Amino acid sequence: MSARFHVTPLFAAAAVLGMLLAPAPASAQAREGRVYVSVTDKDGQPLPFAPSDVTIAEDGRAREVLTVEKASAPVSIALLVDDSQAARGAINDMRAALKQFVTKMLAANPESQIALITYGERPTLLTDYTNNPGQLERGINRIFSRQGAGGYLLEAIVSASRGIVKRDAERAHIVIIGTEGVEFSNDHYDRVLDHLAESGATLWALTLTAGPRADDTEEVRNRAVVLGRGPSQTGGRQDLVLANSATTVSLEKIGDSILNQYVVTYGRPDALVPPKKISVKVSKPGAKVLAPENAPRARKQ
Repeated sequence: MSARFHVTPLFAAAAVLGMLLAPAPASAQAREGRVYVSVTDKDGQPLPFAPSDVTIAEDGRAREVLTVEKASAPVSIALLVDDSQAARGAINDMRAALKQFVTKMLAANPESQIALITYGERPTLLTDYTNNPGQLERGINRIFSRQGAGGYLLEAIVSASRGIVKRDAERAHIVIIGTEGVEFSNDHYDRVLDHLAESGATLWALTLTAGPRADDTEEVRNRAVVLGRGPSQTGGRQDLVLANSATTVSLEKIGDSILNQYVVTYGRPDALVPPKKISVKVSKPGAKVLAPENAPRARKQ
């Protein structure tokens, strides 16, 4: 004997109402995008700004700016340092700059993590990610130029980018102190920039120009493209250092830019095809904006 159920009109109405009020599936919900932005005046001094000062567009489509807050999350910084033969005359200035930089960054946010990697002859991890000033200083003191060695900067960027992906660091930076010496990496610039984009890290580069300059080779051209495009695509900056003695001041400016970042949260409607490009503009007179050109990728949940 089969059982029969009688559905009353009241029950049916409740069921329909429940379906209407149920949360929409995740694929139909709007998401929030987050982008880190640094804004300075013409003299390089940090400028605060409000949501009303910012306009954001993804692939040319305007997005609603929801909040602007001073970034407070700990940073992860991979310091890539040239210890090839071309850096011989700059080692002491590099060490002094790195020590001051590390001290400043950890004083501002003791939970930050910093790694030290050299790339003369091959990428070499001197100090893994840590917030221990003593360990970092010992690593810095181990930086010496390698006689007869060339640079492998592009390999170092790829390696650091992969490490950042594994760490799933939200606020990651790659900071380079390099020279214009010989480059031996076989990586094409497209591959390096793809790895950098996947990591979500901001690229900052100091190029010391007082030392020897390599001949124009394919490897050197690939390096030039990465250093030309990488910082602007990720919201960083490339600075040329004319005198080795100015390395400390130049690296300090990069530290100031990192420490004075703001996180801008905006409405991002869900889409089957994620956006590729983002445009961030700030309306304050004289404002200079450092923001990524590549749209931020969805992070792991």
